Amino acid sequence: MIEETQYIKMTQEPVSKLILSLAGPSIVSMLITSIYNMADTYFVSKLGTSASGAIGIVLSVMAMIQAVGFTIGMGSASHVSIFLGEEKKEQADEYAVSAIVMSVVTGIIFMIIGLYGKTSLMRMFGSTATILPYAVTYSTYIFIAAPFMSASFVLNNLLRAEGKAKLAMLGILAGGLLNVLLDPILMFGCSLGIAGAGIATAISQLVSCGVLLYCFLAKKTTLTFSLRILSKRPKTYIEILKNGIPSFFRQGLASVATVLLNITAAGYGDAVVAGMSIVNRIFLVLFSIIIGFVQGYSPVVGYNLGAEKKRRVKKAFVFTFWVGTVVMSLLGAAVFWFAEDMLMWFIGKDLEAVAVGTKALRYQCFAFPLITITVLANMTYQAMDRPFSATFMASCRQGIFFLPAIYFLPRMFGVKGIECAQPVADIIAALSCLPFVYYFFKLMKRR
Repeated sequence: MIEETQYIKMTQEPVSKLILSLAGPSIVSMLITSIYNMADTYFVSKLGTSASGAIGIVLSVMAMIQAVGFTIGMGSASHVSIFLGEEKKEQADEYAVSAIVMSVVTGIIFMIIGLYGKTSLMRMFGSTATILPYAVTYSTYIFIAAPFMSASFVLNNLLRAEGKAKLAMLGILAGGLLNVLLDPILMFGCSLGIAGAGIATAISQLVSCGVLLYCFLAKKTTLTFSLRILSKRPKTYIEILKNGIPSFFRQGLASVATVLLNITAAGYGDAVVAGMSIVNRIFLVLFSIIIGFVQGYSPVVGYNLGAEKKRRVKKAFVFTFWVGTVVMSLLGAAVFWFAEDMLMWFIGKDLEAVAVGTKALRYQCFAFPLITITVLANMTYQAMDRPFSATFMASCRQGIFFLPAIYFLPRMFGVKGIECAQPVADIIAALSCLPFVYYFFKLMKRR
């Protein structure tokens, strides 16, 4: 049986080999998502600095949709992994179906609110007068795609939760490649401008959602999708949301942080907004690598906790930490060296935006080696169904420490304060996670 074979794989295969096999497709999925966002950034940058700034403004909208999708997706995925580890498939199916339906409903709510108040929202998110028309046009199609985006995040997380990372990758890959292909065709071939970028993103999200859903409907998964098993118990949805709270804070605060960054940068002109927007996009591509790697590790934790195999959980943590830290250190060194070239590629003609972005990206590189421990500790506690500890750690990087940094540092150091705010917050966030790591090992020993 599929379930029995998958259970044996997740609880008996060597930890390093298992994590790498799951992390590879997860990293590709995250990279594809980030890269097709970068494709939008690249092609839109050809329309001018204000259009590039609009991408940064709408990024906060996408972060909000992602926050909801990841909240439901990670909240249900943690339960699903543990249930499958305990060989309780019926409960796993119930949580999975309930999460999918909940994501569609919340996505529709996003769409209605966004389409109704998009102009006011873009102003609230830091859009200047020159950026506003571009931001409103682009965001229209993002809001239309919200239900499919939200559902895709949940479907993706559920596939990874049961150890089917390759299927999750295929769904994201299909939409990502389509987006990159459609961008130049719709923007320049059909003369739609920034609207073409928005339409391309919306279509790609619809296709990704369709491919991921097909995996469930075609019974290529351990989980079974049927509306007949949709939970009627409020407790199911409460538990999904409770365990997804860390993801909500992690993604939601990313949206808030982007808004505050845009508002602060707007006081220094479109060039600063555009430069910081491009830096955020570049960083998200690199950040997606460690997120994807740790997502490959998360179902290993859930399965083996459910099967009471604590030694495998400890081995998984140590392996993920060392590999992740080395990879992020090497990436940081490479990006530091090529930072200016990367900015020139996106904003070649605006030298002020390039200068701001280059400094900000290089400052961020100093914090790269520390990012792994922050993400790993946070997602470990979430996989262990310890939502409150996980929520605190999820709130550190772009909440508890970033928000004061983006408020005070620009007032003290001007533009340099904007450029330094995120790396300063990253360093402090990593240090704050160390006590939780110590307690994790102590807890595993006691269990």
